[in-house]
Amino acid sequence: MEVEYINIHQEIVDRCKSGDKAAFRELYDLYSKAMFNICYRITNDQYEAEDVLQEAFVSAFKNIGAFRAESSFGAWLKKIVVNRAINHMKKKKLKLTSLEENFETADLNYHNEVSDNLDDSNYNIEMIKKAVNLLPDGYRMVFSLYLLEGYDHAEIAQIMEITESTSKSQYNRAKKKLKNILEELCRIN
Repeated sequence: MEVEYINIHQEIVDRCKSGDKAAFRELYDLYSKAMFNICYRITNDQYEAEDVLQEAFVSAFKNIGAFRAESSFGAWLKKIVVNRAINHMKKKKLKLTSLEENFETADLNYHNEVSDNLDDSNYNIEMIKKAVNLLPDGYRMVFSLYLLEGYDHAEIAQIMEITESTSKSQYNRAKKKLKNILEELCRIN
């Protein structure tokens, strides 16, 4: 049985395709906050996130004729936003840690075993947000794309132009680093 997809904002998209400026504003108002959050999680900077968001919307609106309604407008826009944010970070000459680099993790194994036994009930949402923002860019981007945006490692690898194993490695290292940061924040508070 085939499920027919219904785009709840198709009427607004059609108005945009016909040049209705008010419709562009409606789409922006509907999606800008969620798309900003994606930009911010990837760039970790409010001003950069705002710039990326504007670039993504300009691109989406210029190419709205290419939207085929095979998925929701939000999913189509999200792909544009994520790609813009990733490209922005690449332009900043982001250096990702590859599998072949930084094998000093052997020294961290004992510390990570201790971190694995932390009482997670000590963490609150603000502390977790702060800890995620403290992750190195590569870790934060993979962590956000995988856990928060729902991309799988193959998709992340394609988006970020890395290998799937590097994506998995970055995600696992991000989790360990996040535990270390949370442990330190718990000690401070």
